[in-house]
Amino acid sequence: MITSVPQVVFKTRVRNDELGGPNPFEWKDLTTAEVFANKNVVIFSLPGAFTPTCSTSHLPRYEELYEEFKQQGVDQVVCISVNDAFVMYQWGLSQKAKNVFLLPDGNGEFTRKMGMLVDKSNLGFGMRSWRYAMYVENGEIKKLFSESGYEDNCPTDPFDVTDADTMLAYLKSR
Repeated sequence: MITSVPQVVFKTRVRNDELGGPNPFEWKDLTTAEVFANKNVVIFSLPGAFTPTCSTSHLPRYEELYEEFKQQGVDQVVCISVNDAFVMYQWGLSQKAKNVFLLPDGNGEFTRKMGMLVDKSNLGFGMRSWRYAMYVENGEIKKLFSESGYEDNCPTDPFDVTDADTMLAYLKSR
């Protein structure tokens, strides 16, 4: 079982108003250390931006409970998905996400190194993340919740233990 977050470089986009024009964004590499070092982080991973459960339940509830996570000593709540930076940005806009940091794992490297990359070709998705959530202190995984039934081309989309309420209950019980 993995005990610390994998070391990767995430390809992200950040706004730079000096660029002007309709697309004032530039590439920014973000390392695992920059996301997790000296921080308490709740991270949850889902199969894809704009998908039904992810958009109606998973992300919105973490967004809704953000202040309660902060009260439990959480520095940042991160949503990771095997989607590119452009998709994650547009999904964030459509979801009106203001608190949860949407982190693109476009190549699936972090997800693969977590042991959570699954084939979802049965849905036309290709390789995506299995649904999981974890609490991380300074890069060390303290608690990991993973949905049951992990398998390639899973015919269902389990969503029982990676929700915001389960994570918050765990944090409150420590």
